[in-house]
Amino acid sequence: MDTRGELVAAIGSRYRAGTRTEKARILDEFVAVTGLHRKHAMRLLRSRAVEPRRRAERQRQYGDAVRNALVVIWEASDRICGKRLRPLVPVLVESMERHGHLALDPVVRQQLLSMSAATIDRALRDAKAGARQNRRRAGASTALKRSVPIRTFTDWDDPPPGYFEADLVAHSGPVTRGSFIQTLVLTDIATGWTECAPLLVREQTVLTAVLDEMRAQMPVAVRGFDTDNDTVFLNETVLAYCQGAGIEFTRCRPYRKNDQAWVEQKNGAIVRRMVGYDRLEGLHAATILAELYAAARLFVNFFQPSFKLAEKHRDGARVHKRYHPPATPCQRMLADARTPQETRARLQALCATLDPIRLLRDIREAQERLVALAHAPQVDTEPDSLEAFLSSLKTAWRSGEVRPTAKRPVVPKRGRRRPDPLVTVTDRLKEWFDAEPWRTGRELLDKLQVEYPGRFPDSLLRTVQRRLKIWRAEHAHRMVFGAIPTPELDSLNTA
Repeated sequence: MDTRGELVAAIGSRYRAGTRTEKARILDEFVAVTGLHRKHAMRLLRSRAVEPRRRAERQRQYGDAVRNALVVIWEASDRICGKRLRPLVPVLVESMERHGHLALDPVVRQQLLSMSAATIDRALRDAKAGARQNRRRAGASTALKRSVPIRTFTDWDDPPPGYFEADLVAHSGPVTRGSFIQTLVLTDIATGWTECAPLLVREQTVLTAVLDEMRAQMPVAVRGFDTDNDTVFLNETVLAYCQGAGIEFTRCRPYRKNDQAWVEQKNGAIVRRMVGYDRLEGLHAATILAELYAAARLFVNFFQPSFKLAEKHRDGARVHKRYHPPATPCQRMLADARTPQETRARLQALCATLDPIRLLRDIREAQERLVALAHAPQVDTEPDSLEAFLSSLKTAWRSGEVRPTAKRPVVPKRGRRRPDPLVTVTDRLKEWFDAEPWRTGRELLDKLQVEYPGRFPDSLLRTVQRRLKIWRAEHAHRMVFGAIPTPELDSLNTA
């Protein structure tokens, strides 16, 4: 077929321009060579080749200012996906503006709020490309086990808020010998509300004491307590505690982790993601971990939307799932008709006072201290100011993974080693850019060459373009943050 196409292209013009006799001779040769029907061959030779239409370049709808603001919002949400970020954008923008972290231009704000989840993922593609990321083993007496009923993952049947699954996450590092800290994780089935607390030692009386503290700060009363078959849960102490507090105590089937799917998912998505896999032991580490969870419980439950399965059905070997729209645990708690009105009022009042940037900064500081304690106990890091932390959010994606618990420290790049060839005319270039910010680097270099003949060769074009890129970033930054100070961009100008 390719050869026939080439033959048609080669002789088609001659056929169309020829006389009746010439056309008959060309047609006879073409039919003899290709074996096509004579009428079909005539149609092919009479037709003109149509150039394939090029797809028109789609004009960019969202500029650098919108993308910069989106990167800050994405970093402030702890890098969640576009589908989860989309319903959170209005909440984060309103909260960050209320606390003075953002001063968005009205046009930028409107475009940011109108972006779809797919557009958000496309706009964050470059930011996500630099950031990448990885994933973890119980016997009680037979009489005691029989006294604790089994509950499988199909037995929940839409319980009201207050029924929690519980599990322990070990911070033992690569070796499980000796004493190390464990994290007690509680996840509400109805709303996804998650609470975490460190256990200094793995012992049932410590567990019940920590459980008392966690119940005091939960927004709803604990009605159910579902655990695995670990002996730290299945014992007389915990059973008596639950009976005395009026808590329904149940357990999953042995070796069936899917019976505790809700809390198992939070073990990876919250605890491992925030704390990592280092070995933590001692009172100092437990104190830092408690400070981390104090900030994380507010950040996760108020500013981290998650999906919740609505239904699923099997079609042969294929399972079809449908999810509810992403929502935070707080939003689910408020939307649930079974939540008491007093709890709703308390949650709404608390949400109005929370600053997501401050919470994320506190989480990062606690992570820094945990890493320092796990790898170099003598290191003591100075906490960043809130303004410096906010300023770092817009470029944090360039350094890859930002959680200190998920990476080793990187060596900073060397600064400039050669003298700046534009140092004497930088102010002049800045004047031209401020007057006409749409000018390209080529046009500005041409103006330099006219005003200063022989001093600035064409080889400096890339240097001028890099300088222009910094100034455009500043311009976009002003549209997003208004008058908020930007020490990082000031250092870029002097580099």
